[in-house]
Amino acid sequence: MKKRLAMMVLILAAAALSAYAQAQVPFDDYFLDKALRFDLYQTGDAKGETVTLDQIYQEGIWPETRTHLIEPFNYGRYAVRLYDIASNRLIYSRGFDTTFAEYKTTTPALEGVLRVFERSLRVPCPKLPFLFVIEARDKFHVLHPLYSRTVDPSDYHIIRETTAAGDFIYEALTNGDPHDKVDLVFIAEGYTAEDKDKFKADVDRLSGYLFTVEPYKSSRGLFNIRGVFRPSPEPSMDQPRQRSYRKTTLNASFNAFDIDRYMLIEEDHRMHEIAAQVPYDAIIVLVNSSRYGGGSIAFDYCDGTVDNKRSPEVMVHELGHSFAGLADEYYTSEVAYNDFYPKGVEPLEPNITAMLDPANIKWKDLLSPGVAIPTEYGKEKREALEADRRKNREEGARAVEEAKKKGAGEAAVKKIEARYLDAGKALEAKIADLDKQNAGLEDKVGAFEGAGYASKGLYRPQMHCIMISSPKGEFCRVCRQAISRMIDYFVEKR
Repeated sequence: MKKRLAMMVLILAAAALSAYAQAQVPFDDYFLDKALRFDLYQTGDAKGETVTLDQIYQEGIWPETRTHLIEPFNYGRYAVRLYDIASNRLIYSRGFDTTFAEYKTTTPALEGVLRVFERSLRVPCPKLPFLFVIEARDKFHVLHPLYSRTVDPSDYHIIRETTAAGDFIYEALTNGDPHDKVDLVFIAEGYTAEDKDKFKADVDRLSGYLFTVEPYKSSRGLFNIRGVFRPSPEPSMDQPRQRSYRKTTLNASFNAFDIDRYMLIEEDHRMHEIAAQVPYDAIIVLVNSSRYGGGSIAFDYCDGTVDNKRSPEVMVHELGHSFAGLADEYYTSEVAYNDFYPKGVEPLEPNITAMLDPANIKWKDLLSPGVAIPTEYGKEKREALEADRRKNREEGARAVEEAKKKGAGEAAVKKIEARYLDAGKALEAKIADLDKQNAGLEDKVGAFEGAGYASKGLYRPQMHCIMISSPKGEFCRVCRQAISRMIDYFVEKR
C-alpha cells in the first residue's frame, strides 16, 4: 500500500509541473467555503528532514483566492498540493517556505545537529476525500514528494472547535468582503494587558505607513486590516545574547540562527490559531519593543519591533518577503546561511537573478533602454569606502573605550571622538561624490551586481530598493510589479 501511494504521489507530482497551464479549478465544484489547518512539525538537518502531523483543524471561511487555486507563481522552497482522490485531479497548489528551510543551510545543520520547527499550513476544505501532499525542492529547485496522506473531510478526528478565543479584535480598515480583498492581520506580541490601546495605535501607525509606499498606496482600497490582541505576561521579547528572556505569547526571540539582529517566532501553531479568529491572507506580528530588528518566513508571517524610529521601514521590508516572496538584495551584512543560493542555479525569487541567460533576464520587460547588462555602478570602489567607514567607526569606538579605561579626561576623549568623526565625514563625502557620479543610474532598471547575501554572481534590478536600502523609501520597479501581482492573486474582483 505504501509503495502504491508513493508511486501515486510521484505520478501526480510530475503531472503537477504542467498544472499552471491548465484551466483553474471551479471552487464550488470541489470545496466548501471553509479552511483546514494542518499543524506540522519539521525535523532534520542539512542531509534530511521528516514531516510529522500534529492535528488538523477546521476553520471558518476560506478567505484566500477562490479563482487561482492552482498558483500561477513558482515561489517557495516547498509546495502543498491537494488531489481529488476520485478523479486524481490536482485541485489546489501553493508554494511556501519554512523556518526549517533556512535552518538546513546553517552550519549546525551541516554538522548534523537535528532541530524541530513548527509550521502550520492552511488549505481550502475539500468536499470529498483528498490526497494531501507536501513537496520539497532540491538544490536545483526540482520538487520531490516529502510527505503525503489521504484525508477525509468528514473524519471525526479533524478538530472543529470554534476559532473564537476571547481575544480583542480590532477592525482597523474595512474595504469589503474578505474573499475580494487582501486581508492583513496584525498580531500583538509582548504587549501586556495594559497595552491594548497602544497596540491599536501601533496597528494604525504602521499600516498607515504601509499605504504611503507603492504599490500599496494606490491599492489601499483593496485591503482589509485587522488586529488581534492577546496580552503577554511580560513585555518585549527574548534577547539571548543580552541574557534577557521574557515570557510572551509567541516566544518571539532575537538571535535566530545565532544572528543577534534576526528575530523569529517560536510558536507557529499558536500564531495561526490566534490569526484564525479573523479572515487573513498575511500575518504581521508586532513586537512591543524599541529595539531595531525583525524577520520573516516567506508565505507564513513577518515580524518587527514597533518603537524604533526605523520600525515602519523594517515592517515594509519584511512584508516584502512574507507577502510577495521577495529576496534580500543586500550582500554586506552578516548571515548564517551556507550556499543559500547555489551557484549555477537561478533563484526562485522575482527580484534577484544569477543572470545565467543575460539576453533573457527575468525582468526583461522592465529594463531601461540603453543600460548595459550587467550594469557598472562603481561597486568595488563603494565597497572599499564602506569598509573604511565601518573600520573607522569600530576603531573610533575602541579608541574611546580604551581612553576611558585608562582614565583619560573628558577633553582627551572628545579629541579622540572628533578625530574619528572628521575621518568619517571625509569618507561620507567620498561616498556622496560616488553617488553623484552614478546619479543617472538611480532610476534605471538593469542588473546591478550584489544581491542575495552574495557580493559576486547575483544581481538586483536597481541600485536602490527597500529590499536593500532606499533613500526615498521606495521599492524598485521589479519589486513593485511582484507585489502588484500578489495583490491581484488574492483579489478576485479588481
